[in-house]
Amino acid sequence: LLNINVGGKVFQIAYKVLAQYPITRLGKLALYTDPVKKLQLCDDYLVQKNEYFFDRDPSIFHYIFHFYRSGVLWVMDEMCPSNFVEEIEYWGIHLKYSQRCCRILLEEKRDEVSEYLKIEKELEAELEPLESGTQFDGQFLGQFRKMVWNLIENPYSSVPAKIIAVMSSFFVLISIVGMTLSTVEEMKNKTGKMWMEQMEMICAIFFTSEYLMRLISSSSFKNFLRAAFNAIDLVAILPFYIQILFENMDDGEMQYHEELHKVENVSKLGKVLKLIKLMRIFRILKLARHSTGLRAFSFTMRQCYQQVCCLLLFIAMGVFTFSALIHSVEHDVPGTDFTSIPCAWWWAAVSLSTVGYGDTVPDTILGRMVAFVCISFGIILNGMPISILYNKFSDYYAKLKAHEMSQ
Repeated sequence: LLNINVGGKVFQIAYKVLAQYPITRLGKLALYTDPVKKLQLCDDYLVQKNEYFFDRDPSIFHYIFHFYRSGVLWVMDEMCPSNFVEEIEYWGIHLKYSQRCCRILLEEKRDEVSEYLKIEKELEAELEPLESGTQFDGQFLGQFRKMVWNLIENPYSSVPAKIIAVMSSFFVLISIVGMTLSTVEEMKNKTGKMWMEQMEMICAIFFTSEYLMRLISSSSFKNFLRAAFNAIDLVAILPFYIQILFENMDDGEMQYHEELHKVENVSKLGKVLKLIKLMRIFRILKLARHSTGLRAFSFTMRQCYQQVCCLLLFIAMGVFTFSALIHSVEHDVPGTDFTSIPCAWWWAAVSLSTVGYGDTVPDTILGRMVAFVCISFGIILNGMPISILYNKFSDYYAKLKAHEMSQ
């Protein structure tokens, strides 16, 4: 018998049993005759007891010991998959000796652990800024740029930094409210336009100053341009300056409002100008920089893009299927709105979403039966992925909030 001491627990295995597995560590230990080679396989050797000592986990070695006795490697659910794989690799035992059910469960558990660690790492990176205060050491105006960086990127560093973060969200809301009020008929008079223009100018000045401060405090210009939040900041301020550029393209003696009216009605630049003004709606995305909920929603969409794409695929399949069915049973009805399959797409889409505007309805009994099946399918379809998305969103939000509070 070969005496083995694993983490303080003694095991005895017959040499002839170990010799059946010559590529394993204990198999080599049983077959080698050179004492030097044997000592290279273990951590220590006790001469008095003739024991080979291994500084490994004795709880997992019980399964290794059972493998040598029965020839089958069992995997228990309560064991850590990474630790178990590390142990069997040390002992030189392959997973092929385990049962197929055990291998499947182990691989699934390893994938779950790997996915969990990956998500945890991405969640931590979600709240950590691209730069760090130590990157400014030794750089040009390092102390000044570090101070600016703390004001802009680290709201918890000081009271002024927190005030700037609150002001950023406040000006975003003011800008969105101003853009909304500018479309109201009562605000299109001369006084209303003047107030809206002044409000837009103040917001643009603040956003520009904020963007320039972020640019100054960045240690890498390339990384600054690649950052998604910085791209959102740039989109938030560009419409204001492009609008000024378009409004001053004509150097005539006409007044500002007359010139703008001429451009909008006579030239195609008016449509471009309206589109540029509409781009200001993207300023609301700036709130995601200081909102844990919006970050959690964005992170959920990135992690669940496969489920979202699958949902869209099922919706598209349902729209094509039920629009074809409703057209086949309703196209002969006088005065029907289902004159073609493309005309039935809108009805199928609103029925699958269970909204049902009622602007287009079937008239025949068969058509109503198709509509009932379509609505039932839409309820089942919408109920499946929403619970998954909500559970993941709540989980990610709680983890982001906890990580934010710990920082």
